[in-house]
Amino acid sequence: MKRTGASLSLLLFCIALNSQPWFPDLQNGRYKNPVLFADYSDPDVIRVGDDFYLVSSSFTCMPGIPVLHSKDLVNWKIINHVYERLPLEKYDKPVHGEGSWAPSIRYHNNLFYVYFCTPRDGLFMATAHDPAGKWELSHIEKVEMWEDPCPFWDDDTTGGKPGSAYLVRSKLCGNELYLHKMSADGKKILDNGTMIYKDMQQPTIEGPKLYKKNGYYYILAPAGGVPQGWQAALRSKNIYGPYEAKNVMHQGSTGINGPHQGGLVELKSGEWWFMHFQDRDFYGRVVHLQPVTWRDGWPVIGTDNNGDGTGEPVTEYKKPFTGNTHPVEIPATSDEFNSGKPGLQWQWHANPGEEWYSLSENKGSMRLYAVKNHTQNGNLWFVPNLLLQKFPSPSFTVTTKIDFKAGLPGEKAGLLVMGDKWSYLALVKTEKGISVIMDEGTYNQCGDMTTTIESAELFTNTCYLKVYVNTNGICHYYYSTDNSEFTFIGKETKAQKGRWIGAKVGLFCINSNINESTGYADFDWFRVE
Repeated sequence: MKRTGASLSLLLFCIALNSQPWFPDLQNGRYKNPVLFADYSDPDVIRVGDDFYLVSSSFTCMPGIPVLHSKDLVNWKIINHVYERLPLEKYDKPVHGEGSWAPSIRYHNNLFYVYFCTPRDGLFMATAHDPAGKWELSHIEKVEMWEDPCPFWDDDTTGGKPGSAYLVRSKLCGNELYLHKMSADGKKILDNGTMIYKDMQQPTIEGPKLYKKNGYYYILAPAGGVPQGWQAALRSKNIYGPYEAKNVMHQGSTGINGPHQGGLVELKSGEWWFMHFQDRDFYGRVVHLQPVTWRDGWPVIGTDNNGDGTGEPVTEYKKPFTGNTHPVEIPATSDEFNSGKPGLQWQWHANPGEEWYSLSENKGSMRLYAVKNHTQNGNLWFVPNLLLQKFPSPSFTVTTKIDFKAGLPGEKAGLLVMGDKWSYLALVKTEKGISVIMDEGTYNQCGDMTTTIESAELFTNTCYLKVYVNTNGICHYYYSTDNSEFTFIGKETKAQKGRWIGAKVGLFCINSNINESTGYADFDWFRVE
């Protein structure tokens, strides 16, 4: 189906009107939630001096564990990733749902630490003197079914000796929390761990973060499951318990479902704040910022609207007091490909290969090579060389310019929305020449589940591809040969989340032939509006 003339002009006008960036800073001393309208799952946050740092899960997307920086907890910028690749051969291909789960970040003895588990490979730890610089990654324990680790260095110093070091964690599927003794340098786990909490009044408890305040050990942990759960707090005078529990934030009367896993942070001003995620289906797990007050030795997260001691999430609030005004900033999305390396917003679907791309062969363009897809059927579920980024706002438009130099029939390159199901707009080399196609696909381990919805013959290798995603996740695809007059192609299709991640948008170039190819596609730019 093609739309042209007045109806298409009206539709493109509506797209331009509705495709707005998400700016949480209202520039009047207040902010709105979410402060990160993107899939920064399982966030943890710390303050070091006047700087805040946030990390989040990456699962099987590489480079992994983004590091974000802020001066006020509202305006955030991506500054790094903890690792470029995971040091296991299995991650050279997509292992959907595995990889890094729920990292914790801490600062101790002038060193930054990040701990995380993968569900089948065990415990990893990374350290850095500068979070924007080089991180050293170590595989600490090769175990299964550990998840969501958090280190803790106690202040129980005696005789000038350093305090004890611990690691708290949950297990796969939640319900139990464990505490391990750890070496002072954080590099070794010293025992098998002790179960310190299990109570089915807090089902599926997971993601523990350990703190100490006024002689109490506090564990903040989400319970009740991701979509409809709540935030619990445990406290004890003894790190091994017994712990008493209290629900400190729930959905209540708000529209913010399952206010879930996050991190607690104290400001220089004495204010306390909590950053957590909300599951928004195809958007992924977006990040909210909540004020924290202390009452009778318990944190109250959000606002206690009915006086029962359990907070509810805020949608708008006064900004954290840091003593200064800071510039408005949001994580990067668009990329002109002029810097000589991919922007930090980009991730592959597996450990990256140097042979997948070049930013030097045609400077100012991202060259993606037609890497052989070994399934030979176009099933993108198994393709590692997908260059993707998170959905950035409630609705948005992406446009890219492609110059396609295919080598073999069947090669494809284009603009992709990826999840458990996917759709894309691509140029494909046929026996006759070049066509533009709109395809849909879904994961199926038994065969080709990719279907061409519509195709049109092109008489050029250069084309402009556009996708508009509305607030319901409905994707509309368009193409143009002059970046002025765009033609709708295919049909409306709904974005779907992936395995533990939200839908992603980006670029790809594949060769479904049995033979290797010299083909490639040059993407001049990738612009998000």
